[in-house]
Amino acid sequence: MSTKTAAVTLEGEGLRFRASAGSGHAIVLDDGAGDTGMRPAELVPVALAGCTAMDVISILRKKRQVVTRYEVRATGEQDDAHPHAFTRIDVVHDLTGVDLDPAAVARAIELSATKYCAVGSTLATGVTEIHHAYVIREPTGGDTMAEVIVLGPYEPPDAIGARRAMSGAEGG
Repeated sequence: MSTKTAAVTLEGEGLRFRASAGSGHAIVLDDGAGDTGMRPAELVPVALAGCTAMDVISILRKKRQVVTRYEVRATGEQDDAHPHAFTRIDVVHDLTGVDLDPAAVARAIELSATKYCAVGSTLATGVTEIHHAYVIREPTGGDTMAEVIVLGPYEPPDAIGARRAMSGAEGG
């Protein structure tokens, strides 16, 4: 099993964060007010587009398809209500090349979607379990740590609200 890591560190008074991955690469995240980087939710379709693009071009190259231009556009629809969960993401592969075989292109996309793309698989299956915890570091020592909530797998994004409503109903 492989492990991927990420960390985001607050920079300044606004909502600007420096995001870094275990590979050592970094990007800036921000909100609309600061507008110095991508919004976190924008990274979901970016990650999906990047993941499938790398799979598809690799497969097409192995099939000796000559691709001279390749762009993948991902458009995500989010609920209007919080937590603004993605309900649909459309992915369009836009290719230019010499005598591209439509069947080879379709098969490469299908293989990416069903076998190789970790991002697409994670989004489509809903099998991910997400654990939220915290560590409070005191300058004098005595750190405090606790797990807050675990969501998934296969839970709707408003599961925490449903849990609160149930616990409130039970406690009343």
